Amino acid sequence: MKVEEIKPYNGEGGKAKQVEEMFDSIAPAYDFMNRAMTLGIDRWWRRVAVRMVGKTHPQHILDVATGTGDFVIDLYRKLQPQQVVGIDLSQGMLDVAREKIARRGLSDAITVQQGDCLALPFEDGSFDAVTVAFGVRNFEHLLQGYKEMHRVLEPGGILCVVELSTPRNRVVRWFYDLYTLHIIPWMGSLKSGDRSAYRYLPQSIAAVPQGDDMLAIMREAGFTNCKVKRLTLGTCSIYVGNA
Repeated sequence: MKVEEIKPYNGEGGKAKQVEEMFDSIAPAYDFMNRAMTLGIDRWWRRVAVRMVGKTHPQHILDVATGTGDFVIDLYRKLQPQQVVGIDLSQGMLDVAREKIARRGLSDAITVQQGDCLALPFEDGSFDAVTVAFGVRNFEHLLQGYKEMHRVLEPGGILCVVELSTPRNRVVRWFYDLYTLHIIPWMGSLKSGDRSAYRYLPQSIAAVPQGDDMLAIMREAGFTNCKVKRLTLGTCSIYVGNA
């Protein structure tokens, strides 16, 4: 099954609407569960991605599926660009992000807004860097999402996608499946009350295109110099390309 066909809840409604409802539901528990799902290693993964983006010295950065704002905060603090904008479907997640940004005194430096990744409300070539952390598997149409990110990048601008992935080593995969398919949904239901959301998340990780398959979609969307960097026994992949 394609990742676009996997939705958080049974019943009617497109994936985008269900994803929005899911993240509104779990927003108060999201940061805790994200740390639990990744054993806290997500902080290091984002630092690696920030360093990769920083090599191009971007001044205008868009973070798609910005969630609760961790990546936009890291990008601003480390790179000090002129502009950092985060966009997300979920108002609940953005409420957490705004509170977090304000608590750090960065409200004048970082802007977050609600919007659809498949129809970004920005002009062509508005940014010299676009980032996505743990979000592309939630796109209702993956190729269209990549095309939109390509559109808003200026020629030569960098795209950096951080995404969870499944390890290829069979022994590691056995423990990974036990943790993500059984322990995480149980923890998620206790913390957030939404067991379906934490069943959906590992299912979407397993279904999202990975490695060369993801690079092929990026190239089809118009990106060049596409590369992947695998981290932590293959549980995270960072994809980069140029507009």
